Amino acid sequence: MKVAIGLSGGVDSSVAAYLLKKEGHDLIAMFMQNWHDTIGTLHGDCPWRDDLAVAELVAKKLDIPFHFIDLSVDYSQKVVDYMFSEYEKGRTPNPDVMCNREIKFDAFLKAAVDLGVDYVATGHYCRKGEIKVDRQTYYQLLAGLDGNKDQSYFLCQLSQEQLAKALFPIGGLLKPDVREIAREQSLPTAEKKDSQGICFVGKIDLPVFLQQKLEAKQGNIVEIKKEFYDRLPKPLPNDLDALVKPYYYYPNNGKKVGEHSGAHFYTIGQRKGLGVGGHADPLFVIATDVKTNTLYVGEGHEHPGLNRKGLFIAANEIHWVRPDLAMEVGEERSYLVRVRYRQPLQKATLYLKENGLYILFEELQRGITAGQFAAWYDGEELVGSGVIAF
Repeated sequence: MKVAIGLSGGVDSSVAAYLLKKEGHDLIAMFMQNWHDTIGTLHGDCPWRDDLAVAELVAKKLDIPFHFIDLSVDYSQKVVDYMFSEYEKGRTPNPDVMCNREIKFDAFLKAAVDLGVDYVATGHYCRKGEIKVDRQTYYQLLAGLDGNKDQSYFLCQLSQEQLAKALFPIGGLLKPDVREIAREQSLPTAEKKDSQGICFVGKIDLPVFLQQKLEAKQGNIVEIKKEFYDRLPKPLPNDLDALVKPYYYYPNNGKKVGEHSGAHFYTIGQRKGLGVGGHADPLFVIATDVKTNTLYVGEGHEHPGLNRKGLFIAANEIHWVRPDLAMEVGEERSYLVRVRYRQPLQKATLYLKENGLYILFEELQRGITAGQFAAWYDGEELVGSGVIAF
């Protein structure tokens, strides 16, 4: 069958290409350019011209046709604009999840299909399965076998139509094995370091990057002491709204300890960049209020403001990778859940109501953040996900 491999210039996609070629597929390589601007990017991270040159060397080494495709307009509209919009609202986006949903398995997939391919392949550490339910075939998104590299979370918004066309050649390998294959085959990427930062942009100075569209404006940093929580009423065990809603703070709930240049530049759990001294333990962001431009912080890793019992996902933001497993209103179900990449899976109960999905964890969770994605698993299969509303 004819397959297009998204060749990024990294070791993972290079080995994926080698494995596909070894299996005898009619293989073509496609390199995506998605970002031109360098404002806010840290020098030396993810230079696309260098990646392009390396990707071309890999394609030449493997003797496969090479195609260059510019998807920067799609990327700007569907990923970067989404980032700015979310930060402006005081939420923390996940551009990597959106890049996979909107670019790699949408815009890129469509461009590859136009070249006559049957499937697109990537270097993601995840696996694809198939299962029949009532004579209907469903595609499964399975965790990669390398627990340290499993990237299924980043694909949590894929649809059945997208999975149907997807291949993940290295999902059953460990990262050290991928490196060894690259060395054995003398691939140009064998010793290349893994890229970091935002998909196709690289590591960034977030405030500088966001100031392209979001204005810097001075506001107060207010510290909330642990004693504040002793005065709060305890929610009833069956009050889902009270159990999942984060604390809402007012400036008079604490004491001003510093100033910042814009609440939308910060995220829950952030420690660096506060510039506030005089504390025995580090300060962490526990809440942001973009309406009043106030940043709330708490001292110490165990501060109550960092931990939450649950979260909520609005009804229109719930996505089932396996639509046959979609819950009915009024139903509750136990799953394993993660709210960020590489977080160990957490035991939780999901409650579907008319207005959306409530997720209650067995243990308190640190740094639950609006705008991020929660993904739920049945064993090793990622079956659904959604954007955290609060």
